[in-house]
Amino acid sequence: MATTTAKLKHDIDRGRAGDKVAVIDPAAVPLGTDDEAAGTPPTPRVVEQAHQDEIGSTPVSSERNDSDHALAIYIGIIGVIVTTFGVAIWLTV
Repeated sequence: MATTTAKLKHDIDRGRAGDKVAVIDPAAVPLGTDDEAAGTPPTPRVVEQAHQDEIGSTPVSSERNDSDHALAIYIGIIGVIVTTFGVAIWLTV
């Protein structure tokens, strides 16, 4: 089965390129639209080469660290606020 620009976009959106998380990325202009609008749609060979460059050569690790650091940031901000108020109260006494 020939690789299409839609399949390439789908693979990139699923995180198979190794450079983003696996979520849908809504595009204002879908991949390949510029070429088609110019009257020169990409050839299957060009699309396959792009797919190979983006997906084929990138090893996707199953040990990706996608942990959310929001809790650590939240605790850090609260710590800074509490410390600031503590120092302010200490200096006014």
